[in-house]
Amino acid sequence: MGEADSRVARARFGDLTGLNFAGDVRMSFEVDPNRRPADGIARTGADLLGRDDQERRCREFVEGRGGRYIHTYEEPDTSAWKRKRVQQPDGTVVYRVVRPVFQQALDDLRRGIAPDGRRLDGMVVADIDRLTRDNRDLEDAIDAVTQYDRPIIDPSGTLDLLTDNGRTVARIVVATKNQQSADTARRVRDKHHAMQRAGIPTGGTRPFGWKADKRTLEPVEAEVIREAVRRILAGAPLSALVIEFNERGVRSATGKPWRNPTLKGILRSPRLCGYRARYVKETNPKTGAQSQRVEIVRDDSGNPVIGQWERILSVKEWEAVTALIGSNVVPARGVNARKYLLTGILRCGREGCGAPLRAQKVHASRNPVPGMFHYSCTTKAQGGCGGGISVHGPKTDERIRNLVILKYEKEAADRSAAVDAGPWPQEAELELLRQDMRDLTTAWRARKISGSHYFAQFPEVEAEHARLAQERDRWLATTYAAAGRPVTITVEEWEGYALAQRRAYVADALLAVIVHPAAPDRDGFNPDRLEPVWRRM
Repeated sequence: MGEADSRVARARFGDLTGLNFAGDVRMSFEVDPNRRPADGIARTGADLLGRDDQERRCREFVEGRGGRYIHTYEEPDTSAWKRKRVQQPDGTVVYRVVRPVFQQALDDLRRGIAPDGRRLDGMVVADIDRLTRDNRDLEDAIDAVTQYDRPIIDPSGTLDLLTDNGRTVARIVVATKNQQSADTARRVRDKHHAMQRAGIPTGGTRPFGWKADKRTLEPVEAEVIREAVRRILAGAPLSALVIEFNERGVRSATGKPWRNPTLKGILRSPRLCGYRARYVKETNPKTGAQSQRVEIVRDDSGNPVIGQWERILSVKEWEAVTALIGSNVVPARGVNARKYLLTGILRCGREGCGAPLRAQKVHASRNPVPGMFHYSCTTKAQGGCGGGISVHGPKTDERIRNLVILKYEKEAADRSAAVDAGPWPQEAELELLRQDMRDLTTAWRARKISGSHYFAQFPEVEAEHARLAQERDRWLATTYAAAGRPVTITVEEWEGYALAQRRAYVADALLAVIVHPAAPDRDGFNPDRLEPVWRRM
C-alpha cells in the first residue's frame, strides 16, 4: 500500500470511502434508560452526550465521508483518568487507568477485525475527552495509528493523531486534561474534608437508622439498632441477630437481607453515637495491598467532631458494643445454619475417635414421635469410628440446655450485681499521648520544630498510643462482656430464642460435650454419658 493509499493518509484528507469504522463510546455513569428525561430536555450532566448521542455523532461523521459505521464499543461507568490498583505478573503492584473495553478496542483495531468478524479499518470517538485523559492510553492509541495504519479520528477535529504535529498537540491536550481532572479531584477532596470537620453528612446511600436527609432518625430502624446493641451487650451473638432480623422481615437501608458484615459495619460506625467519621485508605508498602478503615474525625484540639444529626446511642454504649464485636466475626457462635442444637458440639467418646456426632432422624415407621432423632457417630468413611455411638437427641438437647442455663446462673451469682466498672485506669495516660501527638503536629506545621525532629519523635509516640489504645479495647471487651452477660436465662426465654441464638449460647459456654459409649438407650436416657467441657467464662 503506497503512502497515498494508506488508511491514515486518506482519513487525513477526509476520504473514508470503503473503510469500516467502529466507535468508542465512554460514559462516566452507568447506562440506564430510566435516567433519560421523559420530555427529552437535558437537565443534568448525565443527560448530556450520553451513549446514543455519542454514537449518533460518530456514525454521522463516518457515513458523511463515505465510510461504514459497523460497531460500537461501550464503556459504561468508566473513568479515563482515575487509577486503580493492578498487580503485575511478577507480583508487584502498580496503579493504572483500567479500561478493559478500550484496550479490547485497540487490540481489535491492531488486528483489523471487529467483534463480529468484519474488517476493521479505524476508530472514531466523540471528542478527545471520550478517548483518554491518561498519557499511557494515548500512546497506545498513537501506536495503533502509526504502527498499524489504523486512523483514530473525532468529529470535532480537536483530536489529530494522523500527523506528527497533531500527535504532539494531542499529548499536550491530554496532559492538560489530566491536570484538570487532578484539580477537580483535589477540590472535591478539600470540600469533603471541610464538610467532615463541620460535621456535615455527605452523599451516598441513606444510613440505616436515619431518614433520607441523613439527619433525622427513622424511629423503627433506630430501635432495631438499639435492640441489637442491648442484646449483644446481654451476650447474644451477632449472627443470631442477623438470622432473626431476616426472619422478621427487617431489611437494610438498601432493602437487602442482612449479612454479618453489614450489621457489624453499622454497629461499628461512630455515627451511631454522633461522631463524624471518614474512611481512610491505607497501602501496605511491601505488598501494595490496600485496606480501608473508619476513623473518627477530630478538630484542631483533638476532640471528636460532632455530626449534624440525631444520635442513636450514647458514646459509652457505642464503645461497649464495638469492644465486644471486635474487628472480626467470632467463629462458631451460631454463624452457620445448622438445624440441630448440638451438631458440632457433641463428640464421640470412644477411645481414639473424637469425631463430631451428626443428627439422624428416626423413620416414622420405627417411632411414632414426630421429629424424633438421635445424635450418632459417623462411619469410618466419613471420619468417624462407626462404632455405634448414639444418644437420644431431644433428651440430650434438654440436658445440655439445663446445664447451660445453670452455668449462666452460677456466673451471675458469683458476680453478684453488675456494676459500672468506671473509666479505664490508664485513660489519662492515653489522653496525654494524644495531646503529645497533637502538640508535635502543631509545632511542626507552625515550623517551630524541624521535620527531622518531628519524624524522629512522632512515630514513637504514635506507636505507644496505638499500644495503649489496643489495651483499652481489650479492657473494654472484657469488662462489658462480663457485665453484659444475662443475669438469668429462663426456660421460657430459651424457647423464645432463635436456634442460632441458642446454639450461640451453647458455644459461648461449652467447648464440647463428650458422649461416652454405653448400651443402647432402650431402658431410658442416661445423662451420665454426657461429659461437658466448659469454656472459661
